[in-house]
Order: sequence, then C-alpha cells, then structure tokens
Amino acid sequence: EPCGDFYQALMLREAKIRVTMIDPNIRPGFIIDEPTYRTRIERMIGAADIVKISDEDLRWLRGAGDEITLAGQLITDGAALVLVTRGADGATAYTRDHSVFVAANKVPVVDTVGAGDTFNAGVLASLQQNGRLTKTAIRKLTQSDLEQALENGVRAAAITVSRAGANPPWAHEI
Repeated sequence: EPCGDFYQALMLREAKIRVTMIDPNIRPGFIIDEPTYRTRIERMIGAADIVKISDEDLRWLRGAGDEITLAGQLITDGAALVLVTRGADGATAYTRDHSVFVAANKVPVVDTVGAGDTFNAGVLASLQQNGRLTKTAIRKLTQSDLEQALENGVRAAAITVSRAGANPPWAHEI
C-alpha cells in the first residue's frame, strides 16, 4: 500500500471504457497480507478483458486442477482472453470458443528478465494491428487472431531472453 488500492481503482474505472489487461506476476514471498492480496487481485482479474498468467501463478491463485478448467474459470469470471504462459514450454490462449497453443521459440537464454512483459507487448501489438483491441472485438477473437497474437508474443519474448537485460526487440526485429 498505497499502490495496491490505487491500481485496483484505476483498473476498475478504466475497464468500463477500454480494453484492460492484467498480468498478476505473483511473488508469494513478498505478499504480507495474503487474504487482502487475493481479494484485490481477483477483483482486478474479474474486471480485465485479458488475463496473462503463468501456469505457476494460475495454480497459486486458483489451486490444483487442469489448466483448461482453471483458465475456463477466469473466462467465466469475465475475461475475454486468457493467456497461460509456460516459459520454454510455450503459451496457450483461451477464449469461450477457442484454445490455441504456440510452442516457444528455442533460443539460447541469456536473461529472462522482461520476457513476460515483452510477450504481453507482442500480443497486444498484434491485436492492435489487426483491429482486435476494442471492447467488442476482444470478445470475438478468431483462432487466426489468437495464433497471430501468440506467435508475435512468443517471437518477441524469445528475442528478449536471448540478450542481457530487459531489452525487448524493435518491431523490425520480430
């Protein structure tokens, strides 16, 4: 605090008028008040159109269960798109109508800092370029939209992890 309450207020306000995305990036060792944290993060996830979450964070947040069921719970709670990342094992996009898996690009890993944020940027850039980053369009994504977005995110993240520092690629490098 006080940033947790501020971020929640901002998310709840903006989610009414624009596409919002959340990547909880949970660090259990830093959480002082777990019940309050869980309540806040669940409220924010419930307001988000896009939830990007690692497989580890998904299980920390929602407990044991298969990924499809847990991602489905996030969609039932309000997300239009759930992106589950598994590092070197790729990523899957889930919507009400589709699920798409894209394998990670195999590259020599130098530094993983910034990989998740770069993946998110790649996904968002693809959705924006294809006119799919609106409150209406995000709820009507096709399998092709998902494949393109995931591929762009995975390519961008692979470039980032192949070099030192949180050093994301330029568009021309993807």
